[in-house]
Amino acid sequence: MIYRRPLIAAIAVIVLGAAGAAGFLAYKKTPSAGPSGSADGAPGAISPVSAEILAGPEQLLAAYRKIIVLLADEKSLDAKEKAAANQVGQSLFHENLGRQVKIDEQLQQFQSLSQQQREASYDAMLTYIESGKDLYDADRLAFRETLLSMQKLVAAEQTLPSIKLHKRISEDLTALDDIEKQYDKELKDIFSRFDSRAIQPKRERWDDYVAHLRTVYTRDQIMKDYGVILPYAPTPAMAAADAKENKESRSTEIFGAGLPPKTVVLSFDDGPHPRYTAEIAAILKQYNVPGVFFEVGKNIGSVNAQGKETLGSNAKISRDLLAAGYALGNHSYSHALLSKQTGDSLHNEITQTDQLLRAVDSKRAPLFRFPYGARNKEGMDLLTSLGLRSVMWNIDSLDWADPVPSSIADRVLSQVNKEKRGIILFHDIHDRSIKALPLVLDKLIADGYSFAGWDGKEFSVSKDNKPSTEKVAVSTGYQNSWAVVIGINDYAKWPKLQYAVQDAKAIRDTLVNRFGFASDKVLTLTNGEATRNNIMALFHDKLAHSQLQKDDRVFVFFAGHGATRQLSSGRNLGYIIPVDSDPEQLTFDAIPMTDLQNIAESLNAKHILFVMDACYSGLGLTRGGGSANFLRENAKRMGRQMLTAGGADQMVADGGPNGHSIFTWTLLQALSGKADLNGDGMITATELAAYIAPAVSSVSQQTPAFGSLPGSEGGEFVFELPTETEFLSAQTSQLPADAIAMNTKLDKGLKAEVADNGGATITIKNLQGEEQKIAAPKQVDASSRQLAQRSNDKGLQLYKEKQYAEAEKAFTEALKYRPDFGLAANNLGFVYYKQEKYAEAARWFENTLKIDASRAIAYLNLGDARAHLGEADKAKKAYASFLELAPNNPNAPYVKEQLKKLE
Repeated sequence: MIYRRPLIAAIAVIVLGAAGAAGFLAYKKTPSAGPSGSADGAPGAISPVSAEILAGPEQLLAAYRKIIVLLADEKSLDAKEKAAANQVGQSLFHENLGRQVKIDEQLQQFQSLSQQQREASYDAMLTYIESGKDLYDADRLAFRETLLSMQKLVAAEQTLPSIKLHKRISEDLTALDDIEKQYDKELKDIFSRFDSRAIQPKRERWDDYVAHLRTVYTRDQIMKDYGVILPYAPTPAMAAADAKENKESRSTEIFGAGLPPKTVVLSFDDGPHPRYTAEIAAILKQYNVPGVFFEVGKNIGSVNAQGKETLGSNAKISRDLLAAGYALGNHSYSHALLSKQTGDSLHNEITQTDQLLRAVDSKRAPLFRFPYGARNKEGMDLLTSLGLRSVMWNIDSLDWADPVPSSIADRVLSQVNKEKRGIILFHDIHDRSIKALPLVLDKLIADGYSFAGWDGKEFSVSKDNKPSTEKVAVSTGYQNSWAVVIGINDYAKWPKLQYAVQDAKAIRDTLVNRFGFASDKVLTLTNGEATRNNIMALFHDKLAHSQLQKDDRVFVFFAGHGATRQLSSGRNLGYIIPVDSDPEQLTFDAIPMTDLQNIAESLNAKHILFVMDACYSGLGLTRGGGSANFLRENAKRMGRQMLTAGGADQMVADGGPNGHSIFTWTLLQALSGKADLNGDGMITATELAAYIAPAVSSVSQQTPAFGSLPGSEGGEFVFELPTETEFLSAQTSQLPADAIAMNTKLDKGLKAEVADNGGATITIKNLQGEEQKIAAPKQVDASSRQLAQRSNDKGLQLYKEKQYAEAEKAFTEALKYRPDFGLAANNLGFVYYKQEKYAEAARWFENTLKIDASRAIAYLNLGDARAHLGEADKAKKAYASFLELAPNNPNAPYVKEQLKKLE
């Protein structure tokens, strides 16, 4: 018996591989064993003027290389050697964080130089990274953050030299992706070779690289330079004495070995980071797993000499983490080596961060993690007096040292497999952790691991943390549109669900507000209303004996538990579970799929579509046919179709964005227009399945099933998409980060399925688990006006997903089809505005008003753009025009306030 999983977000996240650089990377035909340099083998020359510019990157590389030497053969080290090497390695790593901050400041200073000086400075740093003397491919992975910082600064300019520079940096980042990908393989075998115009990768063995580094550094010397000398191995007597001495202090600490079997804690150190922490949190939310973030005080704010705290901009990140249910712990103020500190300095490192965390929110967790895991008795005693508990780890990802995400994941999974439980140490300050985390979560969830969160007293597994616009009229031949929408969270005798009611409400809103279903014809049951009798009454009384016409359509949505029972014949029979069903009485008070078949055949409607957000099997499906003259032929044929979230032995993932299951979130996105695969302005049930099935399968362990019910004559349920008429403005809503991340993965899932089948077919399942092929819809012919509208509608979707570059292309395409398309002109202008290209935005808002001078919102947008450009008189004129056209608009108070500021 399989039922819907309520809380574990069992999502198989797509991990994007390093992309190749088209026209940039080309494989060499001759081997090259040594460090890369210029095309003829000579190392890139560095002028004396560049020496000061390169000091920071050279120091950054030196520390990076030392980390490699420390950890290159970690498997051969014993526990003490590994702990000491890790401690020194983390010191080097955190020093490099400081160096990167200085490099970022240096790059900021480049911006104030003359154009010639600025170009020369960037060229010097890039030339060093691309072809510096004695640099190996693996060395260049040390400069990813530097290149990303360069890219961000250069992107803010729109001069031709800046565009060329941006292209060069982007190509170098692409080359780094390929280098990372190749080292991923080299950890198992041999590093592949290839060539490029800028960064020039080549063939080199990892062992050769490490051997080269060891000619420059030795582990012992590095460790000694950082105050660490490994002691002799202890005698049995020494070991016994050490154990006795440490027993009391260790009793106040939390260790991963004390967790229940197959239980892990995900911990993240050194944040909050302005970019990466939110991405880590979004991944955790997608998988619906808890985590604890140990934060460095100086990253949150500061405490002055009088003891007054001041929170910085990163404090919002900390608040967001708490609001999302994650625990915040103390990781010292400056990430100092606290085992070497005493007195006031030790006290301040702990208490000042605790003060800042309390200022963020008093709900901070009373947890502390010593930087590098290095603690002394005074520090432990201080934690006890402050009511804090030390949290160690027993599984170290080494993500602060290892540049290859798959290697990080392999290390964690290997340690987990050995330990069978533990506290895992990650860091939320590098993109490599973001890439590695889904690989780890996918495997741990598949292996049945539980994820513990902080409950205020201890780390425990909570039942709540189990991974798991404009109305339109119908013009497709339907007379009336009916719907039955059911969502059940509060089961009496089955596990309670979390998102089913929210899913049902969202579907109801979409049917009424987007597709023009009359609200009195959308029959809704939630929670206690959704008894077996009430559900059957909707079908038998409200629909079967109502005014249903032969040209009506009926949409049925169910979100709740589904179950499967094997009959004595060996055939599976699926059930949907009403709120009052008893698991022990499944055959009596659940609703078998055969009843739904009978209902579908008995209802006097043209087309019926069942969409079931539950997983089960037990219903044979048949394929329906198609026709060139689709609408005319479709009106003649009965259609009885069903789409389910998954098959038997699967569980529905409830960890989607905005409080929805993965399946229902994907359904909502499909209905927003993504499932219009052939661009004809309509979404058929088959198109829904063709989008949803591969998309959901790509991010979860579900395989949605689809087909026609017995009695169907090949007709298709059809949704006609409304024409989007929204003029973008500051009031236009956009999707949150986790929703954007999910949509990106869903879209890639469909593209991958189409690509795998050569673009000809899409493979999906029927409810018996058998594969069926659906022809990939071909783009239909359309007028220039229709093509312009489609491009505009696509641009709106992309804008809401904050894909500004792609949205800009879509709105541009719309204007290529229709130069007089004022809606697209405004929307293009607002995409420029969101990218802080205010001059370009103002031009397009003015173009909008030339096309249609009555568009008040374009005046508002123009006023905002002019205000950003410092053109007060022009801004006031635009704002005044807005008020003349729309004095009672909800934005009027905002515009009046802006006018006051400009006086």
